[in-house]
Amino acid sequence: MSAIRTAPGKVNADKCVGVQFIESPLGTLISAAVEDGICMVGFSDCLRPEYCYRRIRDRFGLPVLPVSNPVLDSLKIELSDYFKGRLTRFSVPLAIRGTPFQEHVWNELLRIPYGQTVSYQAMAQSTGNVRAVRAVARAIAMNPIWVLIPCHRVIGKDGELTGYGGGLWRKQMLLELERTGKLP
Repeated sequence: MSAIRTAPGKVNADKCVGVQFIESPLGTLISAAVEDGICMVGFSDCLRPEYCYRRIRDRFGLPVLPVSNPVLDSLKIELSDYFKGRLTRFSVPLAIRGTPFQEHVWNELLRIPYGQTVSYQAMAQSTGNVRAVRAVARAIAMNPIWVLIPCHRVIGKDGELTGYGGGLWRKQMLLELERTGKLP
């Protein structure tokens, strides 16, 4: 997957953020995209849609509408292939906004190879500050694009599964999918 591309600051008023629900073997995903790329993916039972929509609207300055666009159409295909164990690298473009630190951490998440895990401590080292474990964990928790920006690949330094907004059971399932090519 390519590095995160930050969407431009000014956007035409006649555009919108398209939002759709996508069914997956692990539950329904809420997905959102602007013309430039995906800006949100998360499991619907773990998110408050009204909060997510407000956050996206504030970040992109666009209305959030239940419509499709070519980016969302591509995402559906890629997610289907991913959950079938046929896709190891997403190619849909990403368009997100975060602080420079968050974006740095999210880009580091994209570097974790498919099927592998790293610790929060190793992620902190990748930022240049080994003591930034809590800041890194917070940035990971703020990741708006679950699965594609693979925060599920970050584990505790003792190898234990910790901290996944979609639930530890889903984190385990995603890691198993990536390890074996199929969901248990």
